[in-house]
Amino acid sequence: MSLVFTLLTRHTLCNNMSSQGTGARGGLFGAGGRFKGGTDPIMEKFNESISFDKRMWAQDLKGSMAYAKGITKIGIITEEEGAQLQEGLDMVYQEWADGTFEIKPGDEDIHTANERRLTELMGPVGGKLHTGRSRNDQVATDTRLWLVDAERDILNDLAGLLSACAEYAKEHVDILMAGYTHLQPAQPIRFSHWLLSHLSPIMRDTQRLTEIIPRANQCPLGSGALAGNAFGVDREFLAAELGFDGVTPNSLDSVCDRDFVVEFLMWSTLLLTHLSQFAEDVIITNLLKGVDVDDAYATGSSLMPQKKNPDALEILRGKAGVALGRAVGFTATLKGLPRAYNKDLQEDKIPLFQAVDTVKDCVAIATGVILTMKPNPEMLMKALCPEMLATDLADYLVRKGVPFRETHHISGACVRLAEEQGVSIDTLTLEQLQEIDARFEEDVMQVWDYEASVERKSSIGGTCKKSVMKQIDDMTAYANSL
Repeated sequence: MSLVFTLLTRHTLCNNMSSQGTGARGGLFGAGGRFKGGTDPIMEKFNESISFDKRMWAQDLKGSMAYAKGITKIGIITEEEGAQLQEGLDMVYQEWADGTFEIKPGDEDIHTANERRLTELMGPVGGKLHTGRSRNDQVATDTRLWLVDAERDILNDLAGLLSACAEYAKEHVDILMAGYTHLQPAQPIRFSHWLLSHLSPIMRDTQRLTEIIPRANQCPLGSGALAGNAFGVDREFLAAELGFDGVTPNSLDSVCDRDFVVEFLMWSTLLLTHLSQFAEDVIITNLLKGVDVDDAYATGSSLMPQKKNPDALEILRGKAGVALGRAVGFTATLKGLPRAYNKDLQEDKIPLFQAVDTVKDCVAIATGVILTMKPNPEMLMKALCPEMLATDLADYLVRKGVPFRETHHISGACVRLAEEQGVSIDTLTLEQLQEIDARFEEDVMQVWDYEASVERKSSIGGTCKKSVMKQIDDMTAYANSL
C-alpha cells in the first residue's frame, strides 16, 4: 500500500469521524468549533501527552484547586460553585490516589483528562474552572510544582547519602592507601580521605540543588495563554496557595520558560558525572583487591563461574553520558523557539522525568555500594611503596633549610640510585644517601614511615587524621542542616 493511498484513506476516515461528531477536535475540551475535520489517528498519537504527563496528576489537581479558589475570590464563580468544584476535584484526586481513574479516548493530556472527569462528576459547573486559564500556564505550573517536589525529595536523598557515608568514613579513618595521579602511585593517604574526595563534589552538587530550587519555585498560574488573565485573578494568592516562593514577572515568558528544566538537566549531568568518577575509582580499587564490592551490587558471568562483575558501578558510570545527551538535546529544542508557547515544549517532560528517576536510582545505588563495600586494609597497604615517600625525602631537607627545587633534584637522584641498583629506595644506607648529599643525617631513616607521612599533611583539607575528621564533622553538620 502506497504512502499516498494510506494518507488519503486516513483523511477520508477523519472526515467521516467528524461528520459523526467524534474525534479529538469535536470533543468538549478540544479546539471545538474552529475545526471541521477529524484528526488523523496518527496525529492523535503524535500529539497526545497523557501517556507520560499523567505523572503530574496530583500537581494538576492542586493547581486547579487553587485556581478554583482564585476565581471564587474575585467573584467569577459563586461560593457555592467554588465549593462544588473543590468537592469534584477532591473526588478526582481520590480516584487517582486509589488507582481507579480511567483515562478515556480524547484525553489528550492530564489537564483535559482531569477536567473531563470533573465535568462528568459535577456537571456544567466543571466547565467554569478553566475561565481565564490556559493549558499553557497550567502545564507550566504543573511542571514547576512537580519538579520542585522531586528536587526536594532528591535533596533529602543526598542528605542521607552524605550523612551515612561520612559516618562510614569515620569508621575507617585509620586505614591507609595509595593516592594516585595519572593512575601512577603518588603519595600515601587515608582511605577515608579518598572517599571524602568523592563526597565533596556531591556536597557541592547538593548546594547547587538548593540554589536552583527557588528559581523553579515561581508561580506562572494566572498568565493565561500568553497575555495575562482577563479577569484580574490574584496571582500572589495563587502562589501562596500552592506554596510557591513568588510569581513569574512576565506572562509571555511565564508560559514558555523552561530554564528550570534545563537547569535540572544540567545539574543532573554534573551529579552523575561525579558519581561516574566515583564508580570508576571503585572499579579500579576493586580490581586491585583494595575493596570488596558487596554481592548485592555485582553479578556473575554466564560463562565464567569465577567472575564477579561490578555491574552496578558500570551502569552508574554509564548514566552520565545519557544525562548529558538529555541536557544538550532539550537545550537544542529551545534554542530556536519564538515567543510564546509552542508545542515543542511538550518535549521537556520525558527527559525531565527520566532525569529525576535516574538521579534517584543512582543516588540510592551509590549509597548502597559505599555502605556495603568492605575495604581490605592489607591489600591497600600492599599498594603503598617506599618510592611514594620521595617527596617526604625532599621535604626532610627543606626542614633543614635547603631550597625545595634543590631538594627535589637530590631526592630524584636517590630514586635513580635505587633504580640503578635494583633495590627499594628505603633500603639505601645512610652512607649512600650522604654520598648524594652530606646534609642527610641519621634521622632521615624516619622518613620511611607511611603513617608519619600522612600525619605531616596537617593543613585544612589534608590527609592527616585530624584534618580528615574535620572534613567528616563538617559534612555531617551540613547534611543535618538540610
